[in-house]
Amino acid sequence: MDAVFARRAVTACALGSFVLACIPAQAQDGDAIARIERGLRPAVAIQGAKLDTRTLAGEMQRLNVPGVSIAVIRGGKVAWAKGYGVTHANGAPVTPQTLFQAASISKPVTAMGALKMVEAGQLDLDADINTVLTSWKLPPGPDKRPVSLRQLLSHTAATTVSGFPGYAAGAQVPTLVQVLDGAAPANTGPVRIEGMPGDAWKYSGGGYSIVQQAMIDRAGRPFDALMDDTVLKPLGMSDSTFAQPLPSALLARAALPHNAKGAAYPGGPYTYPELAAAGMWTTPTDLAKFALAVQRAAAGGDAVLSPTMTRTMLRPVMNNYALGLEIDGKAPQHAFGHGGSNMGYQNSLYAYVQRGEGAVVMTNGDAGAELAQELIRAVSAEYRWPTYQTVMRKAISLPAATRAKLAGRYGIKGLGTFDIAEREGKLMVALRDNQWEPLYAESARTLFVLSRELELHMADKGGRLKSGAFDVAFTRQR
Repeated sequence: MDAVFARRAVTACALGSFVLACIPAQAQDGDAIARIERGLRPAVAIQGAKLDTRTLAGEMQRLNVPGVSIAVIRGGKVAWAKGYGVTHANGAPVTPQTLFQAASISKPVTAMGALKMVEAGQLDLDADINTVLTSWKLPPGPDKRPVSLRQLLSHTAATTVSGFPGYAAGAQVPTLVQVLDGAAPANTGPVRIEGMPGDAWKYSGGGYSIVQQAMIDRAGRPFDALMDDTVLKPLGMSDSTFAQPLPSALLARAALPHNAKGAAYPGGPYTYPELAAAGMWTTPTDLAKFALAVQRAAAGGDAVLSPTMTRTMLRPVMNNYALGLEIDGKAPQHAFGHGGSNMGYQNSLYAYVQRGEGAVVMTNGDAGAELAQELIRAVSAEYRWPTYQTVMRKAISLPAATRAKLAGRYGIKGLGTFDIAEREGKLMVALRDNQWEPLYAESARTLFVLSRELELHMADKGGRLKSGAFDVAFTRQR
């Protein structure tokens, strides 16, 4: 609809066919890591039922995820980082230095770069974005209200195109202007204003492509070079790049993408010219450095952004979404984070503003989102975080007639479809790619799953899907 430091001694470990590589931080972390690896937890559990914990190795096998990498922040530093599985079939073991596509976690890193340009006087948070765009102009919307950088970074600009599917190996890749105009060979529609800027929250990767073009036009430099100099190098993110496609020398270090059945995508990683929205390559350790910089600056320390601008970045604009980051909870226990979903990659970043704790998980499988969330919940349970724990919910039985009425296909504009059906005597839902899971009822109108904190609020001809900052309408198609 998801962090990492210490003494670094690289070792290789093998558990049967389950290959892993690890960077232990300190000896006392070993027992904690072992408990985390066998204590993965669901997002939701049924009240009164035994909490089901699973092993990391077992979940990788169940979800067909070849490789996983994690980094954990404790005490304001990277405490430990570890890789599991392989980059691809018969490939090298995943290590903390293995590269993954960050997907939408590119957005908060981009936001930091844009805000750095604001501090340098090159961009204005609240001016009409067209005042800095020279290579392309954003056409006016229904009421001709201008769009600002603040709105684009917070998904309140009413712009179109929620996400990008990328371009398979061998496919022609469009320029950024072609993406913005939805012109061939772009595989998405034009990025336009379809509502009233500032009035509502609507996730828009297209909005971040506008930000990308604005940063290029104002700086007069390629986006990857600009981000390298303004964010990546200053933060010591030496294993990160916005280069697309990934240069061959770095591709040898990359985890390759796999579908939900565990099959490798032909030709390898997809190319994403939408760099700001989805194009970063990185590691959990480097993303932990990013999270640590946010924590440090929010506390008044030195980082890429000033403390004042960092607090602006962390201030929610609407729907618990700030400037490139989703905000969870209230101070002093509030946290920031973001998920990432590209073809064959699923990731999650989560870190507290004030506690000096957090975690980043990256995977190279389409079913890796559930795994990443389970793993971070295991970290949360082990280190007794105040949030990111399994939520206990009551469930009721629905009459057969009600279950039959709910069955059908539903569509979300710009995001695709999902199905509800009775299978094996249970009401089930496939939220993506025929991945079925049980659907539980809190009431006849409120349904939920256990794999993630997600609710379906049903109405006569559709309803709303709610998950964190996401709150989107869906309609019945059949």
